[in-house]
Amino acid sequence: MDPSRILPDLQSSLLCEDVRQEANGNFMLIGVIGLVRVPRLPVTALKLCVFNRWAAGFGQFNEEVRLIAPDQSTLVRKSSVKFALKDVNMHATNVSLFGQVQFTEAGVHYVEVLVDEVMKLRYPLNVVLAPPKQAPEGTTPPPPQAPQS
Repeated sequence: MDPSRILPDLQSSLLCEDVRQEANGNFMLIGVIGLVRVPRLPVTALKLCVFNRWAAGFGQFNEEVRLIAPDQSTLVRKSSVKFALKDVNMHATNVSLFGQVQFTEAGVHYVEVLVDEVMKLRYPLNVVLAPPKQAPEGTTPPPPQAPQS
């Protein structure tokens, strides 16, 4: 059998703060994100990365990564990249980088990963508003320290 095209499997998808590649080619994921806890809204995330690994496919494909707002219809960000798998025993790694992502509301956002317009995975990203705790009444916060030279 000589397949002309086999849609790949999404082996993994992780949301993180940064992705770096070592000299030997291995990837390091920095700050894998389970949820976003913020003291106030709106807030801007300097950088968000979606690390995707594809396997068991053959052919050329288009990956699309979407960040969807809690209303499940507003597109916050989108990334698209073409990639190829020349053998079913190979894999492809794609990293989508989203800079200056603004979260305007708390709630469950969604990361969607598609290949050739076929949804492969949709997972939640909870944005939680957690204001800083106030000092108990009658206590005085410590004075700010002077910068040291």
